Amino acid sequence: MLATRVLLLPGVLLTAIASAASAPPVVSTGSPPQPAADATPGSTAPTEDLLFASPTRLDHIGRIVAPVMVNGQGPFRFIVDTGASRSTVSPRLAQTLGLTPAAELPLKVNGITGTADVPSVAIHLIQAGDLVIEDTRLPVVWAPLMAGADGILGVAGLKGERIFVDFKHNRVVISRTRNGGTPQGFDRVPARLLPGGLLAVSARVGGVRVEAVIDTGSERTIANHALRDALAWRRRKGEVARVTDVYGATTEVASGQVDKAPTIDFGGVKISNVTVVYGDFHIFRVWGMESRPALIIGMDVLGTVNALAIDFQRSELYIDSVFHMG
Repeated sequence: MLATRVLLLPGVLLTAIASAASAPPVVSTGSPPQPAADATPGSTAPTEDLLFASPTRLDHIGRIVAPVMVNGQGPFRFIVDTGASRSTVSPRLAQTLGLTPAAELPLKVNGITGTADVPSVAIHLIQAGDLVIEDTRLPVVWAPLMAGADGILGVAGLKGERIFVDFKHNRVVISRTRNGGTPQGFDRVPARLLPGGLLAVSARVGGVRVEAVIDTGSERTIANHALRDALAWRRRKGEVARVTDVYGATTEVASGQVDKAPTIDFGGVKISNVTVVYGDFHIFRVWGMESRPALIIGMDVLGTVNALAIDFQRSELYIDSVFHMG
């Protein structure tokens, strides 16, 4: 039986970025990672120099960035996104690789807020740890969520890989799943693969059963209207709703209502004091999750643990949930 861990989040996850008391907070699904040494496009620095696992702290939201070789060049800095089945490259990286984006061969990109058809480039080889992708075509995207990174490594739908992220020691490893049980010191959280390769866990929010997608590419934890309604979410009489703009992988902007969620409980891990953005977001319709309570657990929560691992072959999430604020 799993031991219960309680994570008390800072409670400043949205309000800290508002420029004034009267201005609504602005949320994007990406948070700028700190520059790594020798991490410019085309760098020939050792792969270890590009490892980046920034924890979530009081003053910023964490990020998971991995070193990726593209067409034999690099390593380049890619945001690891467990909520995306398709990787993307930035216009700057396409230029560095000498590739001309083909507008006549567009690819569809679905984001939190909308859908867009964008130019694409042909990629011969992508290598990230033990992950190898050959002869693929990727969309060329720039969005606020990329925050200066060279691309997004979409890992939803991986079959035999495990991603290990150690925030405490700034380490990211993508490897083949090997024999072995739950890592020592970790809680095992059973998960399941949804259509499209998304990894989801069963959770409860204030006693309401929800389907929670583990999304390392999302800066904030986001919920749909079905969860808000199931929680009988209400404001005190006369209280004005806090509304925020939400940005995603496309140019479309959506709005959401900001509120503290009741305790989130999944796999024996209890998370309190989480600020959630509730809204009718496009991505829930894409995933077929708009009609039942659903949650996207983002880096504002995931980045508060010491370490986590996702085993796609076994459909399991492992959490070292000793909370740190550092």
